[in-house]
Formats: sequence, structure tokens, C-alpha cells
Amino acid sequence: MTKAARTKAALLEAAEQAARARGHDGFSYADLSARVGIQKASIHYHFKSKDMLLTALMRSYRERIEAEYKRFDAAPTGGARLSQFLDMHRDALNGAETVCLCVSLAMGRDGLAKETRREIQIFRDLTLSWLRGVFELGARDGTIGGITDLGVEGPAALAIAEGAQVSARAEGDMARFEAATASLRKRIKPL
Repeated sequence: MTKAARTKAALLEAAEQAARARGHDGFSYADLSARVGIQKASIHYHFKSKDMLLTALMRSYRERIEAEYKRFDAAPTGGARLSQFLDMHRDALNGAETVCLCVSLAMGRDGLAKETRREIQIFRDLTLSWLRGVFELGARDGTIGGITDLGVEGPAALAIAEGAQVSARAEGDMARFEAATASLRKRIKPL
């Protein structure tokens, strides 16, 4: 990896950490400059604007989560995959100090560029499609109980996971996430 590629990766990592903790408007290029150890003007070499940075950040995040979903697909049951999905959302909280990037950016969506909002929508479509497959498998193998409408299960599960993150983060209490996702977890059955 070239020095420029390493610097770009470090900038994306620093921006993600900041956005997940403080939102997209909660950090500046000056913050990234201090965190990565480069001149503020040098950041513009990699990302001409903060909008371009946020779009690249969301695209990178989507690619990483898509790889996670593929890894989750190695689990043999729908219930196991749903459990991993919920665990991923719990882990993204980092002890109620952060939320996942999509939740963070979506909460301030009106202040985002069209391209960034498009990346968020692509991410959400990917997630909903993947979740539909999880619930289809769970219905076939019997490891997710109470499935009545495959068209609503994925959107409901995503809303529960994201809402649970917001609740836990707002109150600084991981127990809020566990309480909010408990009814969904109870539907997961062993094979």
C-alpha cells in the first residue's frame, strides 16, 4: 500500500470514528488533521470537500458491511444469521459511545449531499435485501418464529436494531439496546 493510500485509509478511519460518535457535523478537517497527523490542506488532496469525504466514507462502510453479511451467510440457519446481525449492531455501540455509521449519517440526512444520501439508500437496500433472505431461510428452517409476512420482517428488524442503538446511545446505557431487541431475539430458535 502506498503512503497516499495509507493516509487516505487513516482519514476514512478517523472520519468514521468521529461521525459515529458525534455525527457528520461534529468534526472538521482540523480534527482529522490533528488525529491523522497531516496538514489540514493535505486532506483536500484526498477529499476535495467534506461532502466527498462523507460519500467515500459511506461507500467504504457499505462495502465492509456487505463483506460481513457474506461472512454471516456461512451460518447454516436464519436464526444464527439474525443473531449475528443483532450482535453487529450491539457491537457498533462500543459501550453506548457510538452508533453505526449509517444510523449516524441518516439522523442528519438533510445536511448531507445528494451523493451521500444515495450511498445511504444503497446501503439500506442492501441490508433489507439481505434481511429478507435471512427471514426466508428462518421460515424454511424453523429457526425464526412468528414469521407472518416476509415483506415486513426485514424492515421491522432493521428499525428495531437501529432504534435500539439510538435509545442506548441517547441514554448512555447498553441495557436499552438489549431491552429493545429482546423480543426479536426471543423469536430465534435453535435448530
